[in-house]
Amino acid sequence: MEQTQELQRWRLILGQESQERFSEMNMPELSEDQMLMDSALAAIYNNSGGFAGGGGGKGPSNPKISQWLGDVRTLFDKDLIKVIQSDAVNRCGLKQLIFEPELLENIEPDINLASTILTLKDMIPKRSKDSVRAFIKKIVEQINQLFEQDIRRAVTAAVNKREHSPIPSAAALDYKMTIRRNLKHYSPELHTIVPEHFFFFERASTSAANKWTVILDIDQSGSMGESVIYSSVVSCILASMSALKTHIVAFDTNIIDLTEKCDDPVDLLYGFQLGGGTDIDKSVIYCQQFIENPKKTLFFLISDLEEGGNRAAFVRRMEEIKSSGVTLICLLALSDSGEPYYDKQMAQRLSNLGIPSFACSPQMLPELLSRAFKGMDLSDFSKL
Repeated sequence: MEQTQELQRWRLILGQESQERFSEMNMPELSEDQMLMDSALAAIYNNSGGFAGGGGGKGPSNPKISQWLGDVRTLFDKDLIKVIQSDAVNRCGLKQLIFEPELLENIEPDINLASTILTLKDMIPKRSKDSVRAFIKKIVEQINQLFEQDIRRAVTAAVNKREHSPIPSAAALDYKMTIRRNLKHYSPELHTIVPEHFFFFERASTSAANKWTVILDIDQSGSMGESVIYSSVVSCILASMSALKTHIVAFDTNIIDLTEKCDDPVDLLYGFQLGGGTDIDKSVIYCQQFIENPKKTLFFLISDLEEGGNRAAFVRRMEEIKSSGVTLICLLALSDSGEPYYDKQMAQRLSNLGIPSFACSPQMLPELLSRAFKGMDLSDFSKL
């Protein structure tokens, strides 16, 4: 039985052209579900495969694609669905077809596909705009559910609870320190600790003078699709926190201030214009106007560092900002495979100035924010 399953698995991997060879090995026929899998995979991986026969993907092909999407969602695991969908877009020229409303409703939300759609958003036909927006919203909601609570918790702990206060407040009780400092007062009779001293956090004022400023300067060149999506969601989370003043700036060779769109991450994403060149120095000059109190400013440059402008001027400007007391961090782009994609020479020059430059997985963002607000050393953060 195990050998039969292994043969059938290889038959699915190698495709329909290998059927004759496997028949000679007396392999049992594929099950009905396996036949459906075989057809679904053949549509994009066979040399003669495709959704529209020899056509260009219009009219009659749409029902066939819709059925294919339904089969894929039914037959394969969620992670495999995303890979297969992505391959279908890249191998079979489905970039126009994904703008069909009835197809978007059946596509599994996937950040790679979302970045492709955002790149092509100016080509979206009117009939599909609502469906595309709903698809992007699904991605945003998924990311938001994963990170919002952790980011809020990390930032609140770092910004609003920095020092201990003699003023008692149940809401500001530092449980960890209170327990640690009173362990010697454990009562065997009561089976509990009887604290002799309580420790309370001092909550920082949320007045304008005491607020932290967070600047997110986001590269919107063609290689930054996934980074832009994550950055937009995180930007909106930070912008909703009263203890912070958040500024969101997008750049290629031009600059777009998107701060006013941070109430809605989908609106924010639609404000990006993915593609084009890169002038990082120009964007950094623009962002400098938001630095009011350097000691309480956190500046994120999110870029692949492929500077098309004045490279020497850009490095000098970054050094100047760092020297003023701003906490400056460069988050490098990630490729579709999850590997860092960036100008290594430029990243090294920034690192030599003491400016942390590393790729950060989205799961590590809450910890990164916590450490940054606390002024902790980030030089080894990428090794965590």
